[in-house]
Amino acid sequence: MRINKYLAACGVASRRECDRLIAEGKVSVNGKIAEMGANVNDDDEIVVDGRKVAIQKNEYYILNKPKGYLSTVVDDKGRKTVMDLMPANVGRIYPVGRLDYDSEGLLILTTDGELAQHLTHPSNEVPKTYLVKVEGTLTEAALNPIRSGIEIDGYLSKKCKAHIVETNKAYTKVHVTITEGKNREVRKMFAAIGKEVMLLKRIKVGELTLRGLDRGAFRKLSKEEVAYLKQL
Repeated sequence: MRINKYLAACGVASRRECDRLIAEGKVSVNGKIAEMGANVNDDDEIVVDGRKVAIQKNEYYILNKPKGYLSTVVDDKGRKTVMDLMPANVGRIYPVGRLDYDSEGLLILTTDGELAQHLTHPSNEVPKTYLVKVEGTLTEAALNPIRSGIEIDGYLSKKCKAHIVETNKAYTKVHVTITEGKNREVRKMFAAIGKEVMLLKRIKVGELTLRGLDRGAFRKLSKEEVAYLKQL
């Protein structure tokens, strides 16, 4: 990476200002005064005005969010947020997208704004799968309006996948995969067919699952998982 770009990524200054610092001899690479236009990498020791600088590596976590927590960093009403489930020294991570207060399941938290934008922008159509539990029986035919797109809040939801995984007189469980993420969209889709959602749990983003994570638990994502999410 060009040194001015690297310094800007470290938060030193704008690229133009970094060029000025280099020209004034205030930047060194591995103990030598840096040259304009030089290429550097993470293995190099880079010092600006006597201070060592480096690009902060992004953090990536997966959390099994319980009900009763807000998918935000802070809440002005003092309610519990997902940050209360993370260690105090975790840094400036942010939840990707939202799971509402009464919903639970898979939530990604990261410092990587570019990945967050990729996963949440509707044009990328990243699939997110939910387990939905509604009261009483439900037929596959009753899900057709949801599959084909149903009007909610004055707009037509996108086509999605939906199939019943369990049904009896007391309740029905459905897996629903959507590619957009409007506020309370899944709940509103079922309300439009006359069914109130009793339980809503996100169980997958793409093929990333909660396997091995208890409710309220978290872990770091592997490099392979991060790479997978970036190509979704």
